[in-house]
Amino acid sequence: MTPILLLGAGRMGGALAEGWRDAGAFAAADLIIRDPNIDAAAFEGALVNPAPEALGAAKTVLLAVKPQIWREAVKDVVPHLAPDAIIVSIAAGVRAADIAEAFGGRRVARVMPTTAVAIGQGTASIFADDADARAAAHALFAPVATVVDLPNEDLMHAATAVSGSAPAYLYAFVEALEAAGAAQGLDAADSAKLARATIIGAAALMARGGEEPAELRKQVTSPGGTTAAALSVLMGEGGFGDLLPKALEAAVTRSKELGG
Repeated sequence: MTPILLLGAGRMGGALAEGWRDAGAFAAADLIIRDPNIDAAAFEGALVNPAPEALGAAKTVLLAVKPQIWREAVKDVVPHLAPDAIIVSIAAGVRAADIAEAFGGRRVARVMPTTAVAIGQGTASIFADDADARAAAHALFAPVATVVDLPNEDLMHAATAVSGSAPAYLYAFVEALEAAGAAQGLDAADSAKLARATIIGAAALMARGGEEPAELRKQVTSPGGTTAAALSVLMGEGGFGDLLPKALEAAVTRSKELGG
């Protein structure tokens, strides 16, 4: 499994390294990192941008670069990899067959994670035809994420839309909620404090209790009350039921475009 070659150490790569360290899954010494823009101080103990010959030690390669530049990022790496190295890609939209071809036929798993892996509360959707590649992806992500195995690769687009991109949907909702509270007369700082703490608490309650979101919603919605009045807008015509399918369709379409 180790050493793990991290191709790209940006936001997601850094989040994984942080999560692995805190979970005791992999230490910095288990990592070889290749990234021309890396802050080496943030990865103390890892082997950072070594000579190409050192890359052959890697048992697992995590492809964590932007999908638009992945081919350029790997072309100088592939000749130095061990033949049995397993490739785990988090490049959105990039097909496993294309990755396998670029990596000389090596085994490939695709993963769509979220940055909450940094605190051990991420999600990771995994697809792999090869059992060993799937096991490698599980070994990387299970310590820091809730893992879902997808039965076919086409579902990666939907998983990206409903999970990989979804933290941004929540942050956008909180932004809008804060602004709406301020528009109703609350001090902006107080509105932000209330909105953020409420969302965090509601999510924690959902995680702890295991109840369905619909049931939790009903528990805080009195017939004819203030919550019901707000939900008549949010869940009415033009609300969540209309907006979210359109939003996910846009994300799926872009995911397909990125894959070429």
